[in-house]
Amino acid sequence: MKVFSVRWILPGLLLISGGWGCSQNKGAKVDHLFRDYQGNRPGAAVMIIKDGHPLLTKTYGMANLEKKIPVSPAANFRLASVTKQFTAMSILMLVERGRLRLSTTLGELFPDFPAYGRTITIDQLLHHTSGLLAYEDIIPDTVKKQVRDRDVLALMMRQDSTYFPSGTAYRYSNTGYAVLAMVIEKVSGLSYADFVRQNIFEPLGMTQTVAYEKGISTVPDRAFGYTVEGDSIALTDQSTYSAVLGDGGIYSSINDLFKWDQALYGNRLLSFQTQNYAFTPQLEHYGCGWRIDRYKGHRRIHHTGSTMGFRNVIQRFPDDHFTVIILTNRKAPGVAPLAEKLVDWYLL
Repeated sequence: MKVFSVRWILPGLLLISGGWGCSQNKGAKVDHLFRDYQGNRPGAAVMIIKDGHPLLTKTYGMANLEKKIPVSPAANFRLASVTKQFTAMSILMLVERGRLRLSTTLGELFPDFPAYGRTITIDQLLHHTSGLLAYEDIIPDTVKKQVRDRDVLALMMRQDSTYFPSGTAYRYSNTGYAVLAMVIEKVSGLSYADFVRQNIFEPLGMTQTVAYEKGISTVPDRAFGYTVEGDSIALTDQSTYSAVLGDGGIYSSINDLFKWDQALYGNRLLSFQTQNYAFTPQLEHYGCGWRIDRYKGHRRIHHTGSTMGFRNVIQRFPDDHFTVIILTNRKAPGVAPLAEKLVDWYLL
């Protein structure tokens, strides 16, 4: 287990790890909570942020078992569905710039889109109310070549129905966010990876965050995904769907996600009005790339990310200026309960 100073966060900002009343007793409790991630096992990176400063930064275990590289605060994990908040941010930036409307339909953007989905709007895609079929359920298990966002769009072009009339119900949809990635490319003229890099990562100084494309980009300080079953540990880093970017293809670290978290308190990327819209729940308490609810009376904006080899969570409590980030490179278990433990200990 490694505990890191956090003096690297902002120029001129000097912080001491374990400050802000974080006792040794609490630190020991955190270590015990993450005991299964320690040693020569797939690991975890943990950050608690309070009032604009990292309150606790800890890392455990290995980012790369084969090369015996430990997890560090700079280790980049595949975010899985935590990616959706970046896709949603990109769409809302295009809306603010007048390049897109929330009411724009798939028929307007893609004239060849079949009649069944032509009236689906950008807003419905953002909020998981489009009804589009789950691409994961359509692609045969025999397919070995990795699927990309454009393949998901092409697959939807060959369908003739939705789960329900668009806008009438909620069903969580990876398909919708893959299609949104293609909307970003269509409207901006940039690849999805280039758009998020130029418009989000670079302006915020998220220098190591990347929408990973095999053969095109690389992931610095990469954490590889594993599956742990008893004493057996297998490398399970990529699946058929790992190349779909809009719903889950971004890699990032707790270092960079600190910068992302802080940017969401201001208007560095969006106006306050548009950002508040992103954090306004609609059906099933979902905003734009975020779930919004209350935890023990405190307003919470959060999302998990689950994919082959990775389990992640960000839980933000904006009224308390408090955030918990947990990134792990193992298939199971989910880490939302661990985040809630940290909230209980450090906020409540």
